[in-house]
Amino acid sequence: MADHASSSTSAEHIHWYPGHIAKAEKKLKEQLSLVDAVIEVRDARLPVSSAYKNINSLLNGKPRLILLNKSDLTPSGELKKWTAQIEEQESFPTLACTSKGDLNMVIKKAVELARPRIDALMAKGLLRRPARVMVVGMPNVGKSSIINKLTRSSKTKTGAKAGVTRQQQWVRINPSLELLDTPGIIPMKQEDQMRAVKLAFVNSVSENAYSAEAAARELLKILPAAAVQEYYGAEDIENIALARNWLRSAREPDIARAAALILRDFREGRIGKFIID
Repeated sequence: MADHASSSTSAEHIHWYPGHIAKAEKKLKEQLSLVDAVIEVRDARLPVSSAYKNINSLLNGKPRLILLNKSDLTPSGELKKWTAQIEEQESFPTLACTSKGDLNMVIKKAVELARPRIDALMAKGLLRRPARVMVVGMPNVGKSSIINKLTRSSKTKTGAKAGVTRQQQWVRINPSLELLDTPGIIPMKQEDQMRAVKLAFVNSVSENAYSAEAAARELLKILPAAAVQEYYGAEDIENIALARNWLRSAREPDIARAAALILRDFREGRIGKFIID
């Protein structure tokens, strides 16, 4: 479970200027007083790198549940070790979400985390109300998809690109729980370029922020060579393009097309199941 977040990368510099993210973070802080607890959603393939770096100060001590989403794209045995490690290190309940039973546990844990604040409000004479829980996390980690699974509906917007949710929206899960979906938040600056490129692998940053070719080349360095060879019949981007007879003028391999394929195949779990932190 080595963490490669501090490793150097030869990928082109990844940067972004997400003005709407700054507004989303400000709005999130304003809404904290309205909620009893927080569900922090991370991408299970990046259990460390997909965590918002300043989440503790941002949430100002709110009770929190860490939820590792997209768990079906990871090796289950390895994910169990990560789940236990994160819960121990961060001292917050941590769940991997793969089944209906896991979803029921998410609801149960969220209500439990909210109970102390609700009890305190009732002690002041207020009537019991549903637990109000905010859902936060990086773009495209699946916050809205989780809410839709919990409600068994499509009440919140979802998509395969970062930044689909731009407005905060309340969703009632059941009479005991209401969730507040929020836009994805990423740091204003990304000083750790290895972490940044990993976020690019899982589509958590805008496609305008990075070179697909550089990201695909970096991904091929990280993935097990045997898995890449087995799936593509080649281990480097040029030969992956040539194996498909994807050529540009002068019989050169179409690197751009191959890069898009590699990133898409990884994101959809076709190459295999991996945790790349």
